Formats: sequence, C-alpha cells, structure tokens
Amino acid sequence: MSKTKAHELVGSKPKKKCCRKKTRCMKCPVVIHKLNRLAADGASKKDLKKSLKSVRDNPNRTRAA
Repeated sequence: MSKTKAHELVGSKPKKKCCRKKTRCMKCPVVIHKLNRLAADGASKKDLKKSLKSVRDNPNRTRAA
C-alpha cells in the first residue's frame, strides 16, 4: 500500500475524473468522498486506516470488455 495516510486524504482535492479501475487510486473522487463521509461520522485515524483498503477495493467490479 502507499505511504499516504488515510487521514491526510480527508478533505483533500480529488482528481477530476474517476479512473473506475478494480482497485481505485488514492486520489479517486469516490475514495475521497467515502473517507470524508466516514470522517464526518466521527471515525478516528485508526478507523480510517482500516477502512481505506475496503473503500479502495471493489471485488464486484469487473472490467467491461
């Protein structure tokens, strides 16, 4: 995983467009939005770190052929 901390991503500026890959990048608007929602609900730094992996992973997503 990257050296970027999950709590540092909260409130940061996302990329312009989502890449929509199976594992989303750190600056993806979807990832930033979900982390912002978790932080607004009162998640601690430790909770954000744990949830970053599940936020980025999307096992149901498949690539369109």
